[in-house]
Amino acid sequence: MVRVDGPVRPSVIYKDIPFTENVNGEATLTDMRYEAPETLDAAVGLLAEESGVARVFAGGTDVMVQIHLDLIEPDLIVDVKNIAEMREVVEEDGSWRIGAAVTGKELMDNAAFNAAWPGVMDGVRLIGSVQVRGRATVGGNLCNASPAADSVPPMIAADAVASVIGPNGRRDVSMADIVTGPGQTSLEDGEIVVSFRLPKRPANSGDAYLRFTPRSEMDIAVVGCGINLMLDDGGTCTAARVSLGAVAARPLLVDDAANALIGTKVGDDAMEALAAAASAACSPIDDKRGTIEYRTEVAGVLAQRTAVIALERAKS
Repeated sequence: MVRVDGPVRPSVIYKDIPFTENVNGEATLTDMRYEAPETLDAAVGLLAEESGVARVFAGGTDVMVQIHLDLIEPDLIVDVKNIAEMREVVEEDGSWRIGAAVTGKELMDNAAFNAAWPGVMDGVRLIGSVQVRGRATVGGNLCNASPAADSVPPMIAADAVASVIGPNGRRDVSMADIVTGPGQTSLEDGEIVVSFRLPKRPANSGDAYLRFTPRSEMDIAVVGCGINLMLDDGGTCTAARVSLGAVAARPLLVDDAANALIGTKVGDDAMEALAAAASAACSPIDDKRGTIEYRTEVAGVLAQRTAVIALERAKS
């Protein structure tokens, strides 16, 4: 909120000029361009031409908050919601392509995708509130680069690949390699995440995501865990991927935890090895929401609980 000529009014971003508030609580005007291109080439061109601070705008649930808190002061906002490829959810020969500007609510309404990747949807359903999910996108949840982002570990577990475009062309990047630290990504200057590709779901496979939070809703993960596994006809695990969130500076792909499951029927011994490997991979921080020791212990327990759900889904 800002104060203009006495009464309180919402801050409004116009096409070129937003109201902001200076340190004295007074309304000021700051030059800022808003563009809504309809093609990827146009979006990449705008970002390449901008010499100042530019931000990509999809759902805006992070960017708008950061602007209002004076954490960022963009010279250019590039709204990508009018770019068709970034707004599609398409099944292609059993694999899925999700546009980076598709909202959480739109994914929740896609029954076929929900059936194919329930673990990914476990994470999407935990992004913010109902209202936030109506705007927030998986692309934004990734690129905001929070170590505790809920949709990222299950997407890593699903072996999702991001299609990225920029001034030097287009490239594919594993979802596990995008976030490099809190608020930091491996994206180069001017690059945009366009979409995500999830592989064809094999038979006898299942995925799941769980998080631990002090509250059941509207909270940030103390620990998050995504697991995707595949069984043979005899019930032996033949492939697995395990990802942890909120226990390191970036979401983790934990190969040792996956290897604890592969070649087993995911019984008690495998579960104990899974928990030990998950806890060993942790390098969390102490904060008001959890100590290092607490997060490390919870990671092992949560990995076991997530594996139980993934196993049940694979068998069904």
